[in-house]
Amino acid sequence: MKKYLIIIFFLGLSVIIPTSCLEEYLDKAPESGLTTEQIFSTLDNTKKFFYAVYEGRKRYGSNWRDYNIKTGMPFYFGMWDQKYTWEGITDMADMGRYMEGQTIKSGQVSSIVNKFTYDGDRRPILESLFMCIRISNITLQNIKLLKGVEQAEIDDIIAQAHFVRAFCHFELFRIWGPMPYITTVLQPGDQYDIARLSKHETMIRVAADMDTAATFFAQCNRMRRDPGPGIAGHLNDPNQARPNGVAAKAFKARALLYAASPLNNELGIKDWEEAAKANWEAIQIAKQYQYDLLPAADYKKNYIGVKYSNEQLWGYSYGSQGYNWGNLQGMVNGIFGNSVSSWSGECPTQNTVDKFETKWGDPLNTQADRDAATAAGHYNEQDPYANRDPRFTIDIIYNQAPNLPGWTSSKAQIYQEVKNGVTSYSELLNPSFLGITRTGYYSRKRWGEHNIKNQFSAEYTDPIIRLAELYLNYAEAANEAYGPNVAAPGATMTAVEAINLIRSRINMPNVLAQYTGTKEAFRPRIKNERIIELCFEGHYYFDIRRWKDAPVSMAGPLMGVIVEKVATSATYPTGFKYTRYALSADRQSAWKDAMYYLPFNTEDNFKMKNFVPNEVW
Repeated sequence: MKKYLIIIFFLGLSVIIPTSCLEEYLDKAPESGLTTEQIFSTLDNTKKFFYAVYEGRKRYGSNWRDYNIKTGMPFYFGMWDQKYTWEGITDMADMGRYMEGQTIKSGQVSSIVNKFTYDGDRRPILESLFMCIRISNITLQNIKLLKGVEQAEIDDIIAQAHFVRAFCHFELFRIWGPMPYITTVLQPGDQYDIARLSKHETMIRVAADMDTAATFFAQCNRMRRDPGPGIAGHLNDPNQARPNGVAAKAFKARALLYAASPLNNELGIKDWEEAAKANWEAIQIAKQYQYDLLPAADYKKNYIGVKYSNEQLWGYSYGSQGYNWGNLQGMVNGIFGNSVSSWSGECPTQNTVDKFETKWGDPLNTQADRDAATAAGHYNEQDPYANRDPRFTIDIIYNQAPNLPGWTSSKAQIYQEVKNGVTSYSELLNPSFLGITRTGYYSRKRWGEHNIKNQFSAEYTDPIIRLAELYLNYAEAANEAYGPNVAAPGATMTAVEAINLIRSRINMPNVLAQYTGTKEAFRPRIKNERIIELCFEGHYYFDIRRWKDAPVSMAGPLMGVIVEKVATSATYPTGFKYTRYALSADRQSAWKDAMYYLPFNTEDNFKMKNFVPNEVW
């Protein structure tokens, strides 16, 4: 730990800003730079200093941009040469190529954890986020030096600094657990070996910082940055990628949900009550500022096809990118990007596919669930993709999935065929591609619909927090605090009604009545709805940990499906035989409780006394 705190000391020794050229201050020695007074004497200089938290500098070379909060964003995490995503190191997905992500999934990370901490050619999340905290604190400490500027401009920077500081602490917490909450500019002589807060207290501090951010955003009229729907400039403000007041309230609510969750809860039902209250407040504020759930026809615009959507309370656009954009190599398989040996890509497991209900709302999670749905005439194991939740076709590429222009019959061909004892493979199982699926599925959510056979550019967006999540958060908290059918005080919606709102948007029926009688019966349906609605958006890795469900879900077995082309018959009505199977042993997941958090670098652990390190794994 001393290593990264020494690094953040370097960024602000005494009153000297480490730069001689403001735009390169992160690369220069402190003695060559401008004074604090010079930096904070003008609005332009102040913004150049603080806005480094959003884009940063190429400190370590030309490969990756660090020193920015994007290292805490899920989509950005998937954009690296290690070719795995947060979902790819859980039971949600297998990665096409067998690489480092599988090592982590099997319970071995210590030897490569530096790639998450300080390695500038990879994802130095730890270092970058602490540096962004440092920049935010320097800005807050010195913003009073800024004179002759409209108060709204000053308040906007103060609000953003509080937001960024809280966001960084939150992301560090999710990955490494509780931390000291740093709100001052640490100096060389200060105590660096600071004891950790409790898990609960860390989230309370994040929530408080986000609340402060929201107050200043309100003062400067930045509760949303763009005009509302129907007004010129809607979703197109020059600062659209910057956080706003509604996002601050939403993040406060998310932090309090984490505080209430089984992994972090200290106050029992009271924590759930506070989470329900905060999420309902955030929903009301979002509605006040005209955010709304997108209709089913526009559902995909939350993450693909447009820069921003009116459901995103805060998002980050990566612009228009081609089918072979190299940053997709961890999310999209090489067979779509025409990369024979390089790309990997997310391949949903059968475990994940089973979480998508039938269109009548029948759960399919267990064999008993599937038997009941079959008995009702709603499911056929040999026609398994018919009559499913509409999000299934949106999010998953399965055998005979429609709308693949350029591919045979514009459908996904993911099957094998045996003739005269010889096995042949369909085009999406072409064995010359190292990253082909072993599960029988490809992820569609981040795919953009373009590929080697249908070449065009598509807009990519990370929906960091969107309105649908707030309804899911509220439902989870309200169910735990008040049960499924009682609204939280001051709210006009029960947990059941909140979940059904999310379902009705996508044309799914209400949750079946047999699951809504008690909070114990409804809890699995809330979790399932959250997994489906937010799948492949970076939540699942952290959700199964805060729920303390990871010991079960990561214990496996991880399943896939083998699809064989056969003659059409009453038994095989689609002309394909579907056989579930356990993935090979080397692609299974494992669990030990050390995996709740990533460890720190071993050399840092030995340097700390007050800061108790995480268990090494």
